[in-house]
Amino acid sequence: MRRALLVGLAVLLGACSSSDATLERADTEPTTTTTTTSAPASEEAAPTEPSAPTVTWEPCGTAECATVAVPLDHDDPDGATIDLSVLRLPARGDRIGALFVNFGGPGSGAVDLLPMFPFPDEVRERFDLVAVDPRGVGGSAPLDCGIDPAELYAVDPTVEDDADVDALVAVSEAYAADCAATRGELLDHVGTRDVARDFDLVRAGMGDERIDYLGYSYGTAIGQAYAELFPDRVRTMILDGVVDPAPDGIDVAVQQARGFETALARWAAGCGDRPTCDLADPVGAVDDVLALAESGIPAGSAQVGPGEVAIGLAMPLYNTGLWPVLDEAVTSALAGDGSTMLGLAEQYLRLVDFSAYYAVSCLDSAWPDVPAEHLAEAEAAAARAPRFGEAIVNDYLRCAVWPAEPDPLGPITAPGSPPILVVSTTGDPATPHENAVAVAERLAEGVLVTREGDGHTVVFQGDGCIDAIAIAYLLDEVVPPVGSRC
Repeated sequence: MRRALLVGLAVLLGACSSSDATLERADTEPTTTTTTTSAPASEEAAPTEPSAPTVTWEPCGTAECATVAVPLDHDDPDGATIDLSVLRLPARGDRIGALFVNFGGPGSGAVDLLPMFPFPDEVRERFDLVAVDPRGVGGSAPLDCGIDPAELYAVDPTVEDDADVDALVAVSEAYAADCAATRGELLDHVGTRDVARDFDLVRAGMGDERIDYLGYSYGTAIGQAYAELFPDRVRTMILDGVVDPAPDGIDVAVQQARGFETALARWAAGCGDRPTCDLADPVGAVDDVLALAESGIPAGSAQVGPGEVAIGLAMPLYNTGLWPVLDEAVTSALAGDGSTMLGLAEQYLRLVDFSAYYAVSCLDSAWPDVPAEHLAEAEAAAARAPRFGEAIVNDYLRCAVWPAEPDPLGPITAPGSPPILVVSTTGDPATPHENAVAVAERLAEGVLVTREGDGHTVVFQGDGCIDAIAIAYLLDEVVPPVGSRC
């Protein structure tokens, strides 16, 4: 149940609810920026660096687009290259610099979302807003491998017998084998460190000495990797909905599952306050739906099984605005109609490039390399998170058979960076608040900002207190007091 390092889902849902924006290249003269990279923070920590690329901007709608060539393997800067898709919304006034934005993932692009996101006028005035589709996604050498996600999630992620085990292992092996056969040359080179190095080359190609950065969910992993590699090239950095790269993959998955259990409890506690919810025991109702799914819940001509229910339950927990839809999905499923639950699952499956999701997740963390060990960890997770634990851990079974060796990020401290704002919501389902506490304490200059409430990510999404802190920090480098809460 891939419920969670897809951790920009609330941002994606909010952005996609805005008016559609089209990006079409215009036949006008492009502008070109060329420069050279500045010296690394330290010779020991810095990666081998290629020359800064040429960035040629072309008008596309109200924005500017560029295709930027970067090394496939950053340790072989003179070798093969791949093209990155980049978009810029130029500053409207006195420019401070370029604010790079990533909305989450892995497996989600940023270029298409940037024009739709409601940035405050103060930020639009002073910053170029820059989105880069991470390598493997969107317009940046997309992986486009693996079997149909609908087939992947038609398999029961909770194990009752040997048939369930065989089905889970078989579908995972099929997914990994297809990626190895179709895009094997990319699989070793789509990790988060690679993405961070790509961002730095785009920065250099734009002629900026330092970067400003706003990362949501998985975007916080990119930010941490960047700050670790290039601490002296950071001007400001906001990490919202924080991924903790220190634990191994199983521990991360269990933390995610516990976050969803917390969000489910909060959804249940608010049932009486929502006119859409008349469930006497909401959590018990969810347990009943999960039990019904083992035999299949009718949804027109389709059947909704445990895999689809797992996704359908998880998706609306990202955003409190979707809680009434979850009320309806649970109520109608109990009555024998799984259509709403299936609709939620199908919407979830449309949001993400699953091949990039697995490729990055399997590289960035350490995982068991034997399916039986992974399945045993999933069974144990059910004791800590009874409704989500086994399904979430088993969603990463792909990593036990993945064709590329892991290159775990591990704990990041980023010595030498400026103060980094670490923003977290107490009821975040996908990246629990304790992630942010741990990351802020570990970073050499981490500053925790806590929002009391529910939902996944918050910066520039309507909370005046949080937005005021973020704007003052980005514009004037004003660091809020330690322990700030909204």
